[in-house]
Amino acid sequence: MYGSYSGRGARVRAVLRAGAVGVSAGAVLLLASCSSDGGGGGNGEGDGDGDGGTKVSPIGQRPKAQAPYWVNPDGTAARQVAAYAGEGDTRSAALIRKIAEQPVAEWIGPDTPEAQAKGFTEAATKADRDALLVLYNIPHRDCGQFSKGGASDGDAYRAWVDQVAQGIGDRRATVILEPDAVLHLVDGCTPDQFHEERYDLLKGAIKRLKEQPATSVYLDAGNAGWQSPDALFEPLQWAGIGDADGFSVNVSNFYPTATSADFGKRLSEKVGGKPFVIDTSRNGNGPYTGGDPGENWCNPPGRALGEAPTTDTGDPLVKAYLWVKRPGESDGDCKGGPKAGDWYPRYALDLARNTK
Repeated sequence: MYGSYSGRGARVRAVLRAGAVGVSAGAVLLLASCSSDGGGGGNGEGDGDGDGGTKVSPIGQRPKAQAPYWVNPDGTAARQVAAYAGEGDTRSAALIRKIAEQPVAEWIGPDTPEAQAKGFTEAATKADRDALLVLYNIPHRDCGQFSKGGASDGDAYRAWVDQVAQGIGDRRATVILEPDAVLHLVDGCTPDQFHEERYDLLKGAIKRLKEQPATSVYLDAGNAGWQSPDALFEPLQWAGIGDADGFSVNVSNFYPTATSADFGKRLSEKVGGKPFVIDTSRNGNGPYTGGDPGENWCNPPGRALGEAPTTDTGDPLVKAYLWVKRPGESDGDCKGGPKAGDWYPRYALDLARNTK
């Protein structure tokens, strides 16, 4: 699977343009939440349910006992809800609200990482919730596919991770570390000359983040449709899984929760019994099998939202169901979608409409 992450390297471009290093955390939060690549306003993609504006109730937090993670009340989906309501399109607003009301991960952009991490974690702390962050900036990211990019070199990456850690401080945060980074070492798409450095960078990132007293780190471990755990457990060990809190599976993918849980448990047995988290953001209808197998991961039709984020999974090895991929953001410029990470209103509506 290539290019399937909302990459998103410009997650906080508005913050960067404003020179966010020197602004308050509140301003960072506001700008960051308004800068998901692609803007979400009204655009004629709705179901069309009347004329005139409709007042929309604010987006609040989920009950902490169910989901301790922060819901961004001004995220892209929340702004799309407001836009549809303003047009009087109440049906579309209600559909997108299924996304807006759930805690989704914040992907830290390549610039001003300290300001971003500080803004998100301060906002989460103020709401008495945990921040859910994704670090996706490893050099030679995504093998040159839709989400290519990453730090310019190893030193730049180490400095970037250090700034993220400083921004988190002593506030509570769960970090998903580098989707696909280990996977692409094993499947051969990352050239051999970069392997040793990448293992060192991942191991160093885990150790640096774990210096923060309230930060949990989950190293990404691919998905159930890729290969057996036998191909992954040694690379995960070389990447420092022993120092991490666990690993993540199914990020930005569509495999059913039960399938992902089975894959994770088999892998856990081989890495010291580490627990794991599952991305359930778009797995409600499972994988798409009706097109080119090489691109079934990219904006596949007929998919649905999966289980809502929660730490109440009923399984001690499965620490949480999370929405790591942000539902409604494009996988890449395929099947009529915009570039990776841009808000894709029609796709967001389809995900919500197909949800049982």
